[in-house]
Amino acid sequence: MDIASNPARLEPAPEQPGADLRSAPRFTLLIRAAKLVSAQGEFVCVIRDVSETGVSVRLFHTLPACKEFALHMPAGAIYEVTSVWQRENEAGFTFTDPVEVEKLVNESGEYPKRGLRLGLCFPVTLHGLTGSCDAVVENLSQQGARITCETMLAIDQNLRIAVPGPRGKQREVRAKVRWRRDHQYGVVFDDTFTLGEFARLAAQLQAPALLTE
Repeated sequence: MDIASNPARLEPAPEQPGADLRSAPRFTLLIRAAKLVSAQGEFVCVIRDVSETGVSVRLFHTLPACKEFALHMPAGAIYEVTSVWQRENEAGFTFTDPVEVEKLVNESGEYPKRGLRLGLCFPVTLHGLTGSCDAVVENLSQQGARITCETMLAIDQNLRIAVPGPRGKQREVRAKVRWRRDHQYGVVFDDTFTLGEFARLAAQLQAPALLTE
């Protein structure tokens, strides 16, 4: 995919000709996952291009109709943004305040870069060699999750986790327990989610109407 050939388009959608918000110098980003947070939930996106005044992203589903979002970077930086346009699998936003583009691109900060994590909370069923039990996922990434479970689980125990799937079906994900703290557990997935699967699962859990396919 040639990102450089698809610069950010922070102008209004085609039905609003004449306006052009591209007055600030533009910078092209390498593909970078982030999340857009609104009153309707947390949704995965991929940052495509950015300037001091705005950003364009790739989407995996439509977004809620609200205008105000917060763009959360994996390293922890948060930028307030306003929706300008959305079409097919792309959207453009303006920053509420000017940003330091170099800092955003490099994700400089006191915390190291880490995987994208969503604060989703939903029930699951755990299956192991000794039987099945109910649990609650408290946050989720492509590689693992933090869960709460009243049943005692062992470190390095292998599990199969039944998570919601498309059209009401369930999908089983193989995982291993890595840490325990009271009734909280950290699990690492053997079957990791692709970014698209991760994004669509998040939408399905929070606002299934956003999934058009």
